[in-house]
Amino acid sequence: MSDSSAVQQRIQALTERLHHLNHQYYQLDISEVSDQEFDQLLAELQQLETEYPDLALPNSPTRRVGGTITKQFPTAAHRFPMLSLGNTYSEDDLREFDERVQRGLEGAPYSYVCELKIDGVAMSLRYEHGELTQGVTRGDGTRGDVVTANVRTIRTLPLALRAGLDRPEDFEVRGEVFMPLPVFDELNAEREQNGEPLLANPRNAASGTLKLQNSTLVAARKLRFYAYSLLTPGRHFPSHSAALEALTRYGLPVSDTWRRCANIAEVLDFVHQWAKQRFELPVATDGIVIKVDDLRQQDQLGYTAKSPRWAIAYKYPAEAARTRLNEVIYNVGRTGAVTPVAMLTPVPLAGTVVKRATLHNANQIELLDLRLGDMVYVEKGGEIIPKITGVDLSARSAEAIPIEYPTVCPACSTALVRPEGEAHFRCPNERGCPPQLKARLEHYVSRKALNIDGLGAETVGRFFDLGLVNTPADIYDLPARRTELVTLERMGQKSIDNLLAGIEASKQVTFPRVLFGLGIRYVGETVAQKLAAHYRTIDALMAASAEEMAAVPEVGGVIAVAAAHWFRQPENIEIIERLRQAGVQLAVTGEAPVPASDRLAGLTFVISGVFEQHSRDELQQLIISNGGKITGSISKKLSYLVAGDNMGPAKREKALGFKVPIVSETELMALLPAPVEAAAEGPLDAPEPVVNTGSQGQLFG
Repeated sequence: MSDSSAVQQRIQALTERLHHLNHQYYQLDISEVSDQEFDQLLAELQQLETEYPDLALPNSPTRRVGGTITKQFPTAAHRFPMLSLGNTYSEDDLREFDERVQRGLEGAPYSYVCELKIDGVAMSLRYEHGELTQGVTRGDGTRGDVVTANVRTIRTLPLALRAGLDRPEDFEVRGEVFMPLPVFDELNAEREQNGEPLLANPRNAASGTLKLQNSTLVAARKLRFYAYSLLTPGRHFPSHSAALEALTRYGLPVSDTWRRCANIAEVLDFVHQWAKQRFELPVATDGIVIKVDDLRQQDQLGYTAKSPRWAIAYKYPAEAARTRLNEVIYNVGRTGAVTPVAMLTPVPLAGTVVKRATLHNANQIELLDLRLGDMVYVEKGGEIIPKITGVDLSARSAEAIPIEYPTVCPACSTALVRPEGEAHFRCPNERGCPPQLKARLEHYVSRKALNIDGLGAETVGRFFDLGLVNTPADIYDLPARRTELVTLERMGQKSIDNLLAGIEASKQVTFPRVLFGLGIRYVGETVAQKLAAHYRTIDALMAASAEEMAAVPEVGGVIAVAAAHWFRQPENIEIIERLRQAGVQLAVTGEAPVPASDRLAGLTFVISGVFEQHSRDELQQLIISNGGKITGSISKKLSYLVAGDNMGPAKREKALGFKVPIVSETELMALLPAPVEAAAEGPLDAPEPVVNTGSQGQLFG
């Protein structure tokens, strides 16, 4: 580009695009483009800013190290900045990197350490006197989120280190938190069964898991950790390889695939060796990290503003294959979502034989302009899930047939609907569509729901096909139909005994898991736990309005509307009554929590924004425990709007219009009793409505 106006427009467009992709990836765990495409966009922007430095924007993505910080967790500063590495997809660039190292070290002998680049989440751990004291994410490279409680759930990570004469008293371990491939496959299988979007790769799954507020759920995801660096205020080891060996001695998990290489030729041999061999590992990898081994030489080479000059990452290009699209089939999930799947001529790709690939939805088919019989290019998204990335138009024949997305359900012929704002077409025949009914039964008996021994997905699916069960409530009629079960193939006396014992045992499964097992759209494990804890009984939950449910922590409007709709359906009310008669747990056992006080009795609150001292969940619990109520919308009946940072302007304007008092986190805490006050103190008289317009004056005198 020679025209400065055109260059400025391109820089602006690239900046906006990269900021969007960064937000999607770091905050929402969505990978819209491949790593290679992202790196190409970033490289183009860097080149333009180098050629036209006066046109570079102050908030350019090239000035950043990593992602932004979420305020869901407290943050902490990194003692040593977590810089990102320069990366390349070219072996020629590795040779140029080696030449730069040689020049920087002025001909002194040097060697490298090569490590597999695990595709996970960068993590900094602090050990003091051999004890794990803190886990912090990369964040923006300077500060990160403190996720110590979640990190402690990683079983392979020692909470206390082995003693050693050379172990520093206070040091940091850098490494990668990742989700093993078998665990990822199991998680995606569950999501597919539940009609939820599949996770693109284990990296996104690990990132999302670390952001969960419930460490019990984090533990269930079976994350793992590999250490790749040891940092101390002073130089404690002569080389990076010596530090890796020390980490292993201390009991920290270090991948045994690293190698010390004497020169760039050995580095390239390592790169070539793992190009194919990495697919045999139970962990996702996307490249090789090459580091100068000697730590004094690392200091000599130094850093750029963004990355070290003594290290580089080589990233393997995504493997692609060319094959024929023979057919498109349409799967109907538990929630009625109709998902297209491409059936391909089998082709080897990234260590496996690919026969099918996801097409996501109708938009994707239209975007790719797919035709039956096309020769298509297939890649593995994150080198895990096969996806079609393009069409070889030069090979398209005149007989290629355009794909027509079905207008009726492929299973029950009901006209499909496409709810506003959704990408998927759905079958609305919730009570008569066989795949939906079968999937809901499979979900009910699944491991994280009722987990009925002897009645797995295959068996309950078989029972559905035979007409023995149609809803979860029918499962509890099976003991009375033992004579029918005896006549079935592969159902011996022992199998039947195990099945009936499993059904009986399921009556003791806790209410949150039963609620999750009902298969209400959007009500996953966490939401089921929140709703069960808040309402305590199925009857109280059924009586709640969508607005009331939306005010429960971590529920929100979309989930609340779906749940309220589900509980209004006569068929579902009947299922619940039959489950009640069967003896299934439909209430939280034990005593309800004793309120701390009734100071907020009769008052209602809306909480919006991000707060410094408490999470929104904590504020909601404080209000409820002191007799107040939480609601999800602003009306003239509202007592207070509790406003934090980043609250939407629409809520503020609506509150001002209704003359609802707007209070800060500090002002809310002033409403609550001090710790020494008696819990039996009378309710707080609601003050006259005062509108907080942002002044520094006291709201409560």
